[in-house]
Amino acid sequence: MKKLLILSAATLCLAQAATAQQRYIVDKIVAKVGDKIILRSEVESGLVEFQKQDLDQPLPANAGCSVLERLVAQKVLVLQAERDSLPISESDVSGRIESQIRYFEQVYGGKEKMQQVTGYSIYQLRERFREPIREGMLAQAMREKIVGSVKVTPTEVTRNFEAIPKDSLPFYESELEVGQLVVIPKASTEMQSYASERLLEFKKRVEDKQGDFGTLARLYSEDPGVKENSGMYTLNRNDKNQWDPEFLSASFRLKEGEISQPVKSQFGYHLIKMVRRQGDNVTVQHILLKASVTNTDLTAATKKIDSLRSLIIAGKLNFAEAVTRHSDDPNAKFTGGMITDPNTGSSMITIDQLNDPSQRDIVLALNDLKQGELSKPMPYEDERAGRGVRIIYLKTRTQPHRENLQDDYARIQSRALEIKQAEALNKWLLDKIPTFYIDVEPEFKDCTNVAQWMNALAKH
Repeated sequence: MKKLLILSAATLCLAQAATAQQRYIVDKIVAKVGDKIILRSEVESGLVEFQKQDLDQPLPANAGCSVLERLVAQKVLVLQAERDSLPISESDVSGRIESQIRYFEQVYGGKEKMQQVTGYSIYQLRERFREPIREGMLAQAMREKIVGSVKVTPTEVTRNFEAIPKDSLPFYESELEVGQLVVIPKASTEMQSYASERLLEFKKRVEDKQGDFGTLARLYSEDPGVKENSGMYTLNRNDKNQWDPEFLSASFRLKEGEISQPVKSQFGYHLIKMVRRQGDNVTVQHILLKASVTNTDLTAATKKIDSLRSLIIAGKLNFAEAVTRHSDDPNAKFTGGMITDPNTGSSMITIDQLNDPSQRDIVLALNDLKQGELSKPMPYEDERAGRGVRIIYLKTRTQPHRENLQDDYARIQSRALEIKQAEALNKWLLDKIPTFYIDVEPEFKDCTNVAQWMNALAKH
C-alpha cells in the first residue's frame, strides 16, 4: 500500500488561494469524512503542490488518487484526535499561523506581493489558515501517537536495503560535514552609546512631528527586511521561538501609537513603535541600528579564535566543546556548529548547498582542507550579526558512490523506518475508518486505498 503523508495545511491553503486567482474552479464536494468535507479545489491545490515536487516530470496517472487519499486520511486523523481530546492550544495555532505567514512573505518576496498573488489581506489569510493549521496540528499529533513507538531493527534495515535491485540504488554525489566556530566581537561601550543616542534622536524627531517613523526606518534601519516591509512586523505573544525575547517583550509593553526607548537585543538596538493591537497579536514598526565594530575589536576576536584553533589542533579541546563554550552563532546550540540541510536537518550536505553569499568563503576554504582539518581564522559578515571571525572544520568528505550499508546506514535506516511507520498508519486507518462515516465521489472509488477503505466499511 502506498505511503500516506500529511499535507501541509498552510501550503495547501495558500496554493488554493493562488490557484483560485489564476483560474476559476467550479467547486464541489468530492468526499465526506464524518462532519468534514473535502472540496475539488483542495484536490486541485494538492496537485499543484504535487507537481512542484518534480517540475521535470509529468504528473503520474494516479496523482489525483494520491492527493484525495491523503486528504481523507488527514480528516480521519483529525476526527480521532478530537475523539481522544489531544491537546492543541489556540496559542500554538496562532504561533504557527504567524510563522507560516512570515515564511510565505519570504517565498513571495514581501507582504504586498503575497497579497497580490493570493488576493487576500494578511488578516484574511490568518482567518483562512486557522482551521487548516489547527487540523494539520491535530493530524500530526494523532500520527505521532500512532507511529511514535515504531522502531526498526538492524535486520529490518538490512532486509529493506537488500530488497532494492542494485542497479536501482540511488547514487550520491560527494557530501561533506562542515562545521564553523564563530566569534562575533562586542562593540565598545562608546559605539553602543552612540547607536542608542541616534535612536533617541529619531524618537524626538517623530514626536516633534519633524520626521515620519516609516521614512526614518527606510533610510536608516539596518534590518535586512526593511526594503520590503518598512520595518513593519506582526507579532504573536506566544511566538517566543521566532523573535528575540527582549524585542518581543518590549513590543507588548507599548500602547498604541507609543514609541519605545532604545531596546537592546542580540541583533542590535531597536526603536519600536506600536501600530495596533489585536488580541494576542500586535503590529509594530521598528528601526534597527547596530553598534559598529572597529578593526581593533576584530583583531581581538581573531586572536581569541586563533587560540581556540591551536587548542583544538593540539588535542586539548575538541571542536564540539569549543563551539558549545565559545561560539556566538545563535544556532550552534542546536547544530553543534555543523552546517545543516535546511530541508532535512541533516549535517550531510553537498557543496552546491553552500550557496548563501555569506558562505562563499567557506567553499574556497574547503578546497585547501583535508578531512579533520581546520581553516585559519577568516573574517566574514553576516547580515544579522554583523562583522565576525570564524574557523571552518571539515569533519568528513565522502566520495561519489552508489548507496551501501557501510556509508549510508543512517539513510537506509531512516527509509526503513518511514516504510514501517507508513505500514502501521495504513493498518490503523483500515481498523479505524469503519468507525467513521465516509463517502467518496464515484470518480475516486477505484483509487487503491479508497477501494480498500470502502471494502472495510462494507464489512463493518
